[in-house]
Amino acid sequence: MPSSLQVKQLAVLHIGPIDLNINSKECVCLSGPSGAGKSLLLRAMVDLIPHEGDILLGGEACSQTRPCQWRRWVGLLPAESQWWYERVGDHFRQAVPGSWLEQLGFTHEVMDWSVSRCSTGEKQRLALLRLLLNEPRALLLDEPTASLDVQSSQGVEQLIKTYQQQHQAPVLWVSHDPRQIERVAQRHFVFKQGVLQQDKI
Repeated sequence: MPSSLQVKQLAVLHIGPIDLNINSKECVCLSGPSGAGKSLLLRAMVDLIPHEGDILLGGEACSQTRPCQWRRWVGLLPAESQWWYERVGDHFRQAVPGSWLEQLGFTHEVMDWSVSRCSTGEKQRLALLRLLLNEPRALLLDEPTASLDVQSSQGVEQLIKTYQQQHQAPVLWVSHDPRQIERVAQRHFVFKQGVLQQDKI
């Protein structure tokens, strides 16, 4: 079911209040200097930190939804992923489609790898797979290709685009790469002094 993601008067620390509406199947990119509050905004939108205002997904309000349910609906890919078990496969509750693995440069053998042998970029791609398997209705992506080479970045971009179209998901994507923003976004906003200002693509 198509769902828009609405941010209403969201404020946290030095950020906001912010109003933003992301339509289903729309990708909005966000950029700005380090410390501007991009990651804080995303963490507030999944209710990980105290904030004012509210966020709605298809009319369902964050303030009226259990946090665990909200974070399944609105999936956050943080800049640094977290891993709890020694084996990669133990972090996945269901099988990953082979096409997804191949698109990100893996085979099914990756599930038997030790997490400690994975590079930062490999962990980043695996974390994206882990997130998408939860089938979130909206995606918040904090620099998902920051540690990746060109080929790996293209695979990530294509997988996200495919998921976005198939699930009609709104996407908020933090990126500092102007070329990537041109490729993936319909709109682009820049953080300036705690508020969002729309920029040209």
